[in-house]
Amino acid sequence: MIRLNSREKRFRFVRLQAIVRKEFIQIKKDPASLAIALILPVLLLVLLGYAMNDDVESVHLSVLDQSQTAESRELIDRLTSQGDFNIMSYEHNVSVLEHLLDKGDIHAGLIIPADYSKELATDTAVVQFLIDGSDPTYAQEALFRSESLLLNYAQTVQTEQLVRSGAEVPNSPLKHETQVFYNPSMDSMEFNIPALIGLIMQEVTLILTAFALVREKEQGTIEQLIVTPIRPVELIIGKLVPYTVIGTMSFAFVLLAGVFWFDVSIAGDPFLLVLLSLLFLVATLAMGIFISTIAKNQLQAMYMSFAVILPSVILSGFVFPRESMPMLIQLLGGLIPLTYFLEILRGIFLKANSLQLLWPQSLVLLGFTVLLSIATIAKFKKHLQ
Repeated sequence: MIRLNSREKRFRFVRLQAIVRKEFIQIKKDPASLAIALILPVLLLVLLGYAMNDDVESVHLSVLDQSQTAESRELIDRLTSQGDFNIMSYEHNVSVLEHLLDKGDIHAGLIIPADYSKELATDTAVVQFLIDGSDPTYAQEALFRSESLLLNYAQTVQTEQLVRSGAEVPNSPLKHETQVFYNPSMDSMEFNIPALIGLIMQEVTLILTAFALVREKEQGTIEQLIVTPIRPVELIIGKLVPYTVIGTMSFAFVLLAGVFWFDVSIAGDPFLLVLLSLLFLVATLAMGIFISTIAKNQLQAMYMSFAVILPSVILSGFVFPRESMPMLIQLLGGLIPLTYFLEILRGIFLKANSLQLLWPQSLVLLGFTVLLSIATIAKFKKHLQ
């Protein structure tokens, strides 16, 4: 164990400054890694941003019109007039429709019976939709659009029949007004891009620092640090500062790409967004440093990093809503900083939430940062001893 006098035991900015300078020099010697840290997040955002667009433009539909009347053609026109359904083909056999569904060439098939016009006149017409349920996104969209359009069309037909018969058209007993808040166009990009920014920044910053001390161990330079009067807190902060600078630059690039490339607007305070993002970056950097203190080599550090990253994708609410998960899984998700950062990102991007609403998540991130930093310093101190 190295014995230090009382003067050497005190926190010294000179030693911290030396560690920061040394770390920047090491980073400068590895320009490829620096370029990856700055450019890779933007490339990932562009690639995953387009890949995660789950908006359904139009449902591919094939039609079996056994009626071949003006009424059946009007029904088809109603379904396709707004672009909700894209007619792929007109078929003459049910088995052909089923074959197209089997091949995945269409998402739904519409069957209009031969006596459709006669049944329509007596309010008993039935049309059938065959929907491919293998893809729930398209299946739900096809089901919703078909039910909505057919209901509106049925009301129109009923009104026309009453007018033709001279009967009084009753007023609807129920009227409704719908207003969608925060994302009126319900564009998935507005919801997904902020979450992608958080996920990508976690991956990059975690991996960046997970190798910081491990590399020193493998190169044998950690022993050189141990014989110096450097204090654990000075070393850990010295390691964090350069990567915080790089992580902040990387975050700025990704944020600008999200705003200007994907045209995702920030409804809330950009300054608050940057401030809380910096808090998240420090938390994930501290987590990476902690991994670096317990891993014996870079391979172990990589495995440990993936052990954090993979559950984050599933449990943080990035893909699936946490409210639908069992309580135990929700509790596990609560141990991941990304869970709280996603709520902050979506809150500021979409709802213009202020710190008055986001302080619980901010406090948890601050708690993660403090606990991980203390654990890292304690672990490294033990290593020194």
